[in-house]
Amino acid sequence: MPEINIANSTGRDAVVALESVGSPFKVRWVDEQGRQVESARLLKGPIDRDLSALVAQFGELPNVGKALLEGDPEIDLENSGRLLRETSRVYVDANRQIVHRVQFWEIVRNPDGTQRERRPRKLIDPNLAGDQPLRWTGVYIKREQACRKFVFSSKVQLHHTNGLTYDFLYGMAKELEAKDCLMLLGAGPKSKEPLILRRGGSPYRGFLEGRTQGDKYLLVLHFSDLELKAPAVVEATAPSASSAEAAQ
Repeated sequence: MPEINIANSTGRDAVVALESVGSPFKVRWVDEQGRQVESARLLKGPIDRDLSALVAQFGELPNVGKALLEGDPEIDLENSGRLLRETSRVYVDANRQIVHRVQFWEIVRNPDGTQRERRPRKLIDPNLAGDQPLRWTGVYIKREQACRKFVFSSKVQLHHTNGLTYDFLYGMAKELEAKDCLMLLGAGPKSKEPLILRRGGSPYRGFLEGRTQGDKYLLVLHFSDLELKAPAVVEATAPSASSAEAAQ
């Protein structure tokens, strides 16, 4: 179980544990005969039978459609539908050949989808388990506002390791519940750096949520890497006199 160093509103910090947030319910899927249902992975088709391969073989799309009507060039009777057991991810080039030296790039896009920047991807080390604690920023966001403004992709639960850290985390959960808010968490001395869970992982914003029930508490750290923003409103402008005359 990983551990992190976190500080509360008074500046006191403690090392607490992280664990995945699991469902308390156990669900068992069975078929009509009561047999246990299992997941299966099937091969849809080999790479030499996909659309791009068919276009390269028959030419334009109308020719591909004609070939599909006349036969089944997209189906490999020996491999299509085969059960997959142990698989490994590989990368291929434009000629569908396996490449062994892959370089990853980060592409930053503008709101309209156009590319703004392209740079080599850097493998950033995780910063949750460092000596620098995650400080209590005091930046609060109402629950209903956070749900409508950010997309939460994952979450972990903060767990105490002894009686002292229990009181520490219970007080944090009680304070957040009283404010009915999520608190923004960040790494670094000023809590402005993104949270990195694992080496080479995506940077996230952290939002701490607290609940209590009697002597029980729940502290959940939500992660988000996507903020919802309303598109800019473009006001329609009236055509100028010169353009109106040209139109006539």
